[in-house]
Amino acid sequence: MIRPGKSGERGSSKMNFILTIAILVAMVVAGVKIVPVYFAKYQFQDAIETESKFALTGFPKKGVEDIKDDVLKKAQELDLPLQRDAIRVIVTNGSVDIGADYTVPVDLYVYKFSLDFHPHADNHSI
Repeated sequence: MIRPGKSGERGSSKMNFILTIAILVAMVVAGVKIVPVYFAKYQFQDAIETESKFALTGFPKKGVEDIKDDVLKKAQELDLPLQRDAIRVIVTNGSVDIGADYTVPVDLYVYKFSLDFHPHADNHSI
């Protein structure tokens, strides 16, 4: 027996529940795929800032190739798809500029895209 005023509403709360769960699952999957990429980006940015500040303070001072080696090593530790030729290091008059460009592919199972990053650090005083 269908109650008056309730026709056509049967099962709508079940459908809303299923839709809500599907949206929550999609958000969790996206978070699991995207958050680690940004976390690694921030760790890499911190590493190149530290490298730029202290690259010329030790003895013997690091050369461009040594700095590139250290930056590439950190990128490999973080599983970043960074190639050695994408690392730019400029050392002039006690100043160090470090930059890099890399792209991380993200696969959300139903949608694929790439995140481009261009971290940069230098030891210029303010």
